[in-house]
Amino acid sequence: MSENNVILRVDNLVEHFPIYRGVVRRQVGAVHAVDGVSFDIHRGETLGLVGESGCGKSTTGRTILQLYKPTAGHVYFNDVDLTTLKGEEMRKMRRNMQMIFQDPYASLNPRMTINEIIGEGLLVHNVAKGAEINKRVAELLDLVRLNPAFATRYPHEFSGGQRQRIGIARALALEPSLIICDEPISALDVSIQAQVVNLLEELQEKLHLTYLFIAHDLSMVRHISDRVAVMYLGVIMEIAYRNDLYFTPLHPYTQALLSAVPIPDPNKEHVHRKILEGDVPSPVNPPSGCRFRTRCPLAIGICAEVRPEFREITPGHFVACHMVK
Repeated sequence: MSENNVILRVDNLVEHFPIYRGVVRRQVGAVHAVDGVSFDIHRGETLGLVGESGCGKSTTGRTILQLYKPTAGHVYFNDVDLTTLKGEEMRKMRRNMQMIFQDPYASLNPRMTINEIIGEGLLVHNVAKGAEINKRVAELLDLVRLNPAFATRYPHEFSGGQRQRIGIARALALEPSLIICDEPISALDVSIQAQVVNLLEELQEKLHLTYLFIAHDLSMVRHISDRVAVMYLGVIMEIAYRNDLYFTPLHPYTQALLSAVPIPDPNKEHVHRKILEGDVPSPVNPPSGCRFRTRCPLAIGICAEVRPEFREITPGHFVACHMVK
């Protein structure tokens, strides 16, 4: 894909949360939530971002949207550096970037009707007023396959799947080009997950959307993503096209993750599981060198001393590992 087709470029993004103690609130450390993350997303594609809980996936998504101000690094959206924007400039830019949140129960204001929830962005950005908002909300509810008559109801009257559809309608209200999906199906029943993912795919094709799809369900990421990035303890370990990553994973961490995916066919031979030793280190005091070395079966001396370079091994397949040649 050409460089001109890049809609989002994340360059060495860092997000550290300070830890304070004592009466005078002295900083005694920091949580290294995101520690030098770089990737591109091309217009119209879906980049899946996977990794175990606490690795920094959601923080990456929120920092890209400047909901958290980054400690260092740059985020370029359509060649505009979001980290340099403030106030009104950033507010205008947010029309083009929206987020679907993980918890459909916590992300909708229980005191507002569905009409108010979906229409709030239209009002804030002065896009529509009065009857125009009502008309647009009805269109959006129909788009996500909910009855427009539901607009006068409150969130507690809906199931989890319906609430997430409302969250999707809210994200679409301002006609954004980029949507960050922060584990949008993890809180839903399995039977509903496929419906929501299929809806996201249909909307992408119809409205020419670009997605950053954050998840820990590797099977679902394989279904929806064009490329996949694997994250561990605040660092990207591997990025590749979907089939390259699933058929020829190069990083030991990716190999371990994929070996843990359940196989639905009972007649298939049992896959050899790569069981990782130990626990994930604390992001307050991450390991030197390679972040994964404390649990890696291939680790050698250099892994503790030098942070591995993020290298392109084959076209489009990038890995951060000293042992991969």
